[in-house]
Amino acid sequence: MRYVQLRAFHYVAICGGFSRAAEELFLTQPAISDQVRKLEEEYDILLFNRHKKQVTLTPAGARLLDITRRLFDNEDQARELLSESRATRAGTLRIVADSAQHVLKILALFREKYPGVAVVISGGNTETVIESLFSYEADLGVLGDLPPGREFETLALNATPITAFVAKGHPVAGRAALTFQDLMGLPLVMREHGSKTRKKFEEAAAANGFSFTPAITAEGREAVREIVASGAGVGVVSVAEFGEDPRLIRVPLEAEAQMVMEENLICLRERRGGKLVSAFLEIAQKLAAAPVP
Repeated sequence: MRYVQLRAFHYVAICGGFSRAAEELFLTQPAISDQVRKLEEEYDILLFNRHKKQVTLTPAGARLLDITRRLFDNEDQARELLSESRATRAGTLRIVADSAQHVLKILALFREKYPGVAVVISGGNTETVIESLFSYEADLGVLGDLPPGREFETLALNATPITAFVAKGHPVAGRAALTFQDLMGLPLVMREHGSKTRKKFEEAAAANGFSFTPAITAEGREAVREIVASGAGVGVVSVAEFGEDPRLIRVPLEAEAQMVMEENLICLRERRGGKLVSAFLEIAQKLAAAPVP
């Protein structure tokens, strides 16, 4: 009795025929038929009733199928365990995020559980995240705008309003809140076109009859932060991304309710089953489901 003979029998039984079994195993039908025939001849047993184009199990074949189901199920479990162990010992997980702030807690737990996995985080806006996922340059993305279509698996991370921020010691640093009218007289430091934060802010301003031209446009969130910290102007950012920086003061905007930023963890649906992607999403789901203290 050979492994290939048992495998041929098993697939003919579960597929219901020699042709379909051959397609499933990427073999020719004569090769599958030959393996089953040799198995029957070696043990002088009939495993299939062959009537015209119909194939049915004999009582002996049905009993053998019960055994091969367990055999190949155990094989699948062993393969999954071994591949998972290898991936989570020394794999690499690539994340492109509009802000890493949104996954810091997830990342800490992931690294604690899988210390051997290297994590590479790149920055980018919504367009960059989508392009990186489609080109397989990233495994996971973090973004605000969910793309249309069914190609993606998504998980909501948080939803926080857009706020203004200034350097410590700035004239408006002590204000309780700022209006759009207040901002008209202040130099704004904003991100490049394509930034979800900028788009949300400009849409809310337009809805209230205001239009802004940034005094300084900077590529990336960190550049905006450094320019604002120097005292050169007022920046806008989602509350979740503000973080801790003793150089900066957050000043709420009165129109915050109109500018809520939603952040999502996203991956291509076809890559959802990847060991590292699945492990990261599992931790993110548990954190999302946990009650807020």
